[in-house]
Amino acid sequence: MQQTMLSSDAPLIALIAGEDSGDQLGADLIDALRERYPLARFVGIGGPRMLARGFESWYDIRELSVMGFAEVVKHLPRLLRLRRELLARLVAAKPSITIGIDAPDFTLGVERKLKQAGFLTAHYVSPSVWAWREKRAAKIGESAERVLCLFPMEPAIYARHGVDARFVGHPLADRFPMVSDREASRDALGLPHNAPVLAVLPGSRPSEIERVGAIFIEAARRVAAAMPAVRIVVPAANDQVHARLETLLQGFPGTPPLLTDGHAHEAMLASDAVLLASGTATLEAMLAKRPMVVGYRVSPTSYRIAKALRMLKTDVYSLPNILARACGLGREPLVPEYMQDDCTPGNLAQATLDLLADSERRGEIVAAFEYLHQELRGGLDGRAADHAADAIAELLARAGLPASAPAH
Repeated sequence: MQQTMLSSDAPLIALIAGEDSGDQLGADLIDALRERYPLARFVGIGGPRMLARGFESWYDIRELSVMGFAEVVKHLPRLLRLRRELLARLVAAKPSITIGIDAPDFTLGVERKLKQAGFLTAHYVSPSVWAWREKRAAKIGESAERVLCLFPMEPAIYARHGVDARFVGHPLADRFPMVSDREASRDALGLPHNAPVLAVLPGSRPSEIERVGAIFIEAARRVAAAMPAVRIVVPAANDQVHARLETLLQGFPGTPPLLTDGHAHEAMLASDAVLLASGTATLEAMLAKRPMVVGYRVSPTSYRIAKALRMLKTDVYSLPNILARACGLGREPLVPEYMQDDCTPGNLAQATLDLLADSERRGEIVAAFEYLHQELRGGLDGRAADHAADAIAELLARAGLPASAPAH
């Protein structure tokens, strides 16, 4: 018997987000759920976007922003204490449903304890079961009544393990047009229309900049030396990243790069090619239809653990390459990627110069990106957040809590 606090007038919905991207997903989901449950109360852990929607955050979302095995181990005592406190508050509050948003190392443990105690749970954003130990799908089913998937190949993997999973579309696919306006983006950033533009995005976290920032900026220097006409734009995700990038860019040859506060989307849209760190930004560049070169390094300890435990199931790492394989575009990497020891200034610079010099190849990549954009929409009408809210509303209705406003 599920211990839900059932009220058709004012359901209590708990959300747990652990990253900036989860905060955006949570904010959109709150908007969509409030259309169905106008008097709902939303509690848990969230960031500024969720707070702006009236969300009641019990803890600072930055307490969960930890990446990599080594980093998690360092912060483990604090994270375990936080999880115990959060669980106690949730059990006392008896939410109608608890939805973990990404951050699987933290949220799935909370969901599992709640589900074992008879509470209704769901998980929004499937962990990368197609890359890391597919058998985890069954374990995820022990945590969540339903998994909401952003990629079309994921529900079939869960089905093999008897787990209810629903493809709801990727929210980023809603935010990018199929055809973008390069000139308008260049105007917004003050970039010329007639020069080649390279966007450089070495990461959004200070830890990422410490690992690969110097490598990316040196690669950009080499590109600028070989192609003096190129204009380079470097978006900084926050003040810390901006300060570090500003230092790394000192003494840059030729025309100084444009260092912006934010504006990553505009930088991508304004560019002819993007040099960037592996992660969600590669998906954004794909949806912007911009050819890219991808590089990344994790901490040596994290990398050695992953290799020793044979946790990787794939030999490609960036989302465009993974999606291209999953959607039948062949096994050859669609975009060049350089990971760990291969992520060097020389490799990144040469691949970028090759891409900027080959307009035919760039056209082929853009056509493939257009196809993948359609696949991420999945033929679904409406926003991804609405499909996610519909999937949550079905679970609540099954538990005896119908929506008080019609679903879309």
